Amino acid sequence: MARKKTSRRQTPPAPPVTTTRHSVTAERFLRLYRLVMYLGTGPKSRDELLAHLNLDVRGYYRDLELLRSVGVEVTLEEGKYTLTGKEEDGVAILPFPDPHLTLGEVRQLAKGRTRLHEGLRKQIDELLG
Repeated sequence: MARKKTSRRQTPPAPPVTTTRHSVTAERFLRLYRLVMYLGTGPKSRDELLAHLNLDVRGYYRDLELLRSVGVEVTLEEGKYTLTGKEEDGVAILPFPDPHLTLGEVRQLAKGRTRLHEGLRKQIDELLG
């Protein structure tokens, strides 16, 4: 029997197509999330960002480089860093820490008809041959 069609929820924009995905720790994920959300409130100087994130300059530039590499646009104008676009779009493409799922759990998540479900099924097939 055919399934009843339901109204589709709007999905976040697809991340940029890349051949590699970044792996981050839970701590770094939270820091990146806080950085994007803080930049979403308006332009900030580097010193403001360092103080807010409790981070050194080297760590800040590493995080900034990672954000830009995944497609979060952060610009520098007149000594202030600004998030280009909406913060919701920026956080939607942040790399997520490994959820430590079992194969059975991933197979359960792969059931569906969306592009994401198909991607999971493809990844399972590639890994298992």
